[in-house]
Amino acid sequence: QVQLVESGGGLVQAGDSLRLSCKASGRSVSSEGVTWYRQAPGKERVFVAVIGHLGTTLYGDSVKGRFTISRDNATNTVYLQMNNLKPEDTDIYYCHHNMSWGQGTQVTISS
Repeated sequence: QVQLVESGGGLVQAGDSLRLSCKASGRSVSSEGVTWYRQAPGKERVFVAVIGHLGTTLYGDSVKGRFTISRDNATNTVYLQMNNLKPEDTDIYYCHHNMSWGQGTQVTISS
């Protein structure tokens, strides 16, 4: 079975950067795509970024030009580099892979 653990969230100021990690076990991250979503409590889940099994990437409109998704096959980890963070980026960020979800990591951006 696939297990995912997100990390790297925190509280930072607007304009700062964070790098989130999604560490997978039980399945190679190169076998299927890995998707990042974000969801604030009581609100709808929002697509952030995806990296396909062939390495192609796609981003949600609100993060294009600011966020970058990548993977390191050697460590079985997918990253989400978040630059120029804005208060509206505040959410819990989740990774999804092979029908499995991580526990989420909280990102809070202060103005």
